[in-house]
Amino acid sequence: MKSTQLEIQCSMQILKPVNEVFEAIVNPEQMINYFISKSSGRMEEGKNRTWNFPEIEMDVPVKVAKIINDKYISYYWENGESTQLVEMNLKPYKDGFTVVTVTEKSMENTETGIKWLKENTEGWANFLACLKAWLEYGIHLRKGAFDYRFEKK
Repeated sequence: MKSTQLEIQCSMQILKPVNEVFEAIVNPEQMINYFISKSSGRMEEGKNRTWNFPEIEMDVPVKVAKIINDKYISYYWENGESTQLVEMNLKPYKDGFTVVTVTEKSMENTETGIKWLKENTEGWANFLACLKAWLEYGIHLRKGAFDYRFEKK
């Protein structure tokens, strides 16, 4: 039987220790260098936060669900009319490095769900690449990447 639910999962190795990767994900002062443009506060279990992104002009409400220091981060965020669960698992790997796995759940296997799957899979791959570039090389890949979206046509 085919599943009627779609789920996103992306992974990447970051050449930094787990504690550095974890801090970069929960600390908005670091997140603004690779993911968001503004946050209402540090990610803490049970807290509501608001994020702004450089490529969209809107507030995104985030409800932090569970955090296990240096291992796991989960939160809910709104996607149009639905709310998705995002989970980030951090696992130590060879030479003291970290594998980050991002999972976003779930949408019905419909035209809307397939559009979500495509766009958010692309987004999470971008998130991981930007996180890696920031932590390993101090490069802010998102800076200026989406300016073209705000130009008047």
